[in-house]
Amino acid sequence: MATSEHLQSANFVKSVHQKLRSDAKIMGAGNAWRRHCENGENLAKYASAMQNLATNHWEKTTNSRAVSRVEWVHSFCLKYFHEEIFKQRQREVEIATKLNLKVPDLVLGVKNQYELLDVGSCFNPFAKYQCFSVTPIDIAPATSDVLKCDFLNVDLTSNQYNLQKNSFDVVVFSLLLEYLPSPDQRHTCCEKAYNLLRPEGILLIITPDSKHVGANAKIMKSWRFILAKMGFSRIKYEKLAYLHCMAFRKSIKSEIAQRWALLQIEKPFYEEIVIPQDFNKIETPTGVVCDSGDNCEVSLFEELPQSFE
Repeated sequence: MATSEHLQSANFVKSVHQKLRSDAKIMGAGNAWRRHCENGENLAKYASAMQNLATNHWEKTTNSRAVSRVEWVHSFCLKYFHEEIFKQRQREVEIATKLNLKVPDLVLGVKNQYELLDVGSCFNPFAKYQCFSVTPIDIAPATSDVLKCDFLNVDLTSNQYNLQKNSFDVVVFSLLLEYLPSPDQRHTCCEKAYNLLRPEGILLIITPDSKHVGANAKIMKSWRFILAKMGFSRIKYEKLAYLHCMAFRKSIKSEIAQRWALLQIEKPFYEEIVIPQDFNKIETPTGVVCDSGDNCEVSLFEELPQSFE
């Protein structure tokens, strides 16, 4: 059962998400995000609330049958780099041969440590795993080992945060994309992840949804379609109680993933990386269209202690 402290933190987090989306509809997503990032006091409170939820509530109430987002990332990475990568490589080499594509030399596989970029890290939850060399970044770090960085607007050519292209094995977007108020911003972040990953590296996306697996199927399929056009192949999808967990592999040649997207061109996908909240709109007394609420996040933050770290 959720405690009053838990509910207070959860309600604050949801209110921040609601205000950011509402501001984006009024002043534009770019201005809303800039204003949000400049509000240091609010960001610090948000970081504290998220860390409190994760470490004092969700983790302590996770039962033995539940799988947390952090555990899911860790277990999938081990399975991928020890087993799945070789199967995917063979599949892509066969497709590349059919398409008359030159296959690059491939060396990614089992390593002592995998370079992991955790975007929106908050408190660096992956630091506990020795198999990861973690670069944790956040606009509002909750702990001193997390770098303060706005991934949405960071220049990948500046090397200010050592974010070099083709240098990471894993990029994690855990509860990140739904934080961003516009589809364009989500698309930009996914493109940056693609550029930062080595060939055969993986982008792991975890996003909240308390509804049954098919309720937002069109949205999830649209994400797969849009990321395929970038050069990502979705190799894993799992629906947990309150989360969608997905793994996207950076294909050895972008044309391989794009080939799949071309075969789906007649399917009724969304053309943008939308989230359910994008469709929740009401008319205010002034006639301004605003978000009606974070319905998909209600169960996530209030009931998630049973299944989420």
